[in-house]
Amino acid sequence: MKSEGTSKKKLKKALKISTAVVLLTTAVLSVIYRLPLCFESQNPAALAAAAFTLTNGEYKLENSKAEKPTASDQKPIESADTEPVAEKNHKRDKSTYYDSYGNHDGDNKYTVEERTIGDTGTQVDNCFVKNKTGLSLDFDGLLSAKLPFSIDKGINSPQVLIYHTHTSEAYLDEDVDFFYDSFYSRTNNNDFNVVAVGDALTEQLNKRGIKTVHDTTIHDESYNGSYDRSVDTVYKNLEKYPDIKVVIDLHRDAIGTDENKVKPVFTYNGKKGAQIMILAGCDTDGERGFDCWEENLNFALKIQDKAETLYPDMTRPLNFDYFAYNEYVCNGSLLIEVGTESNSIDEATYSGSLLGNAIADVLLN
Repeated sequence: MKSEGTSKKKLKKALKISTAVVLLTTAVLSVIYRLPLCFESQNPAALAAAAFTLTNGEYKLENSKAEKPTASDQKPIESADTEPVAEKNHKRDKSTYYDSYGNHDGDNKYTVEERTIGDTGTQVDNCFVKNKTGLSLDFDGLLSAKLPFSIDKGINSPQVLIYHTHTSEAYLDEDVDFFYDSFYSRTNNNDFNVVAVGDALTEQLNKRGIKTVHDTTIHDESYNGSYDRSVDTVYKNLEKYPDIKVVIDLHRDAIGTDENKVKPVFTYNGKKGAQIMILAGCDTDGERGFDCWEENLNFALKIQDKAETLYPDMTRPLNFDYFAYNEYVCNGSLLIEVGTESNSIDEATYSGSLLGNAIADVLLN
C-alpha cells in the first residue's frame, strides 16, 4: 500500500509539472506572437506590458482612456530644444501676384544685393542698439531689469496680439538676385505679404503654449491714416481679450533704390532667413502720450538679445528714436520689421518662426 501511495504522489507531481510547462509554453508563444504587433504601435512598451495581462487574444492599452492634450490644454514649454520647423514646400498661389520666373518681355531687369547688417551702434550684451535720441541711457541696466508684465501660464485666453498696420507689405516670391519693373511689393494675397509672416509667428507662439491671436485686418487701402485705423483694431482686441499683454505690429522694411534693392539675410542651420529690426520709441517730453516707453524698451532689448543669442546675426541693430507709432497702447507693444521687400517670402516666414521662439523664451523664462 505504501508503494501504491508513493506512485500516486509521483503521478500528481508529474501532472503538475506537465501542466506548468504547458501554461508557460502557451504564455511564451502568446508573447512572441504579439511582440511584432507591439513594435508596430506608437507605444510599444505599453502594448508589450498589456500583452502579459490579456487572455482573449486581443490587446489594448491599460490606460487607453487617456487622451492627448489639445494645443489649448498643453502647458507652456519653458524652452525650445529644437529649431522651429517652417512649413516645407508650401504651395503659394501666384495667380494674383508677381512671378519672378514668368514672362517679363520688355521689362527692365534690376539687381538684388544680399547683405548682413549688424555690429553698429552701442553694444548691449550680445546685440546692438542704434541710439538716435542722443540720450545717455543705461541700456545694460534696462536689459537686465525685470519685465514689467508677465504671462499667466494658468489661463487659456489670448495674451499676445499680432497685427499689421501695413497689411499689404509683400516680399519677392523666390530667392533670386534680380527683379523686374513689374515687381510691385504690395499685395492683398496673404501668401506673399506680412500676414504669412504673422501666421508663422503666431503658430510658433501657440506651439510654445502662449495663446496668440492674429488679426489680419487690412489697414492700408490708403497709406495715410493707416496707423489710426490699426490702433482702433488694437483697442477692439484689447477690449475683447483683456488678458493681452503683448502687442506686436509686424511690418517689412525697404532698403535700396528703384534699380538696386538690398535684402538683409542671416543663415542658421544652413538655411537663409530675413534679418529683423525692432523699433523702440521714446517720449521724454510726453508729447506723444507714450509714458511707458522705457518699459517697452526693456522688452525690446530682451527680445533683441535673446534672438541674437539663439540665432546669431538674425537682428539688425535695434532702432531707438523719438517716435511712438502705436507702441503707447501698452508696455508690451512693439513694432518689428521682418526683412525687406527683396527678401523671399520663405526667408521671411522662417524668421517669423524663429522670432516666435525667441519671444516665447523671453516671456516664459
